[in-house]
Amino acid sequence: MTATPVLVASDLDRTLIYSAAALGLRMPDAEAPRLLCVEVYERAPLSYMTETAADLLARLAEAGLLVPSTTRTPEQYRRIRLPGPAPRFAICANGGRLLVDGVPDPDWERTVAARLAAECAPLAEVRAHMVSSADPAWLLKERVADGLFVYLVVDRVLLPSGWTKELSAWAEGRGWTVSLQGRKIYAVPKPLTKGAALREVVRRTGARRTLAAGDSLLDADLLAAADEAWRPGHGELADAGWNCPGLTVLRETGVAAGEEILRRFVGAAFPGRP
Repeated sequence: MTATPVLVASDLDRTLIYSAAALGLRMPDAEAPRLLCVEVYERAPLSYMTETAADLLARLAEAGLLVPSTTRTPEQYRRIRLPGPAPRFAICANGGRLLVDGVPDPDWERTVAARLAAECAPLAEVRAHMVSSADPAWLLKERVADGLFVYLVVDRVLLPSGWTKELSAWAEGRGWTVSLQGRKIYAVPKPLTKGAALREVVRRTGARRTLAAGDSLLDADLLAAADEAWRPGHGELADAGWNCPGLTVLRETGVAAGEEILRRFVGAAFPGRP
């Protein structure tokens, strides 16, 4: 089998695709870029990218280089209609599921299950603690994602400033990490990372170089695992001033950052081509 020369592993939400609230358009309406809707949920448009970004992403997909890498479950990921052919590999559930031609890979699921059983407190224990310590005044929803991790949807205005930090300290000793993204507080087992899943895709494809992008703390391991990486000027990583070797920090924010990330991907994946 011929080795894949480059893999492009990217987070999706608020990295390549954006809700209407997250677009961050900062120009007059007449100068705003044309947008392509790439996700419809409950009969309403939900996620967008610029048409220029869509063209760039299609180039990567057509070359077989794209590996979408998302915290979404496979079901949530399948709602997205990215331009170009469907990628052969997709990383879902923050690395807990590896889709191969759209189907969860059973060998990877067994590997993940063994790691979680050996290194982490049970999901039920973490979920029970999160729900019992949350205040109904600001807790809007609680969800378990594909039987792998848990997240709360909260009212950020009413959320006590120190609650997430206290939860993080409690989870640390139990092999879990905590991340606040927008209105969601995630608790994810430490071995469950996009970076680990990317390394598995590299092993299977023989890729010689990896490129990555992401905006949240759950993307940090993915960016650190890549040879070259980018993060936008917004998000958890920007707020924390996070950096690592091989990382470029972009000035752009919102949907403009998604377009710039794809421009950098294409330039790095196809050097010397227009």
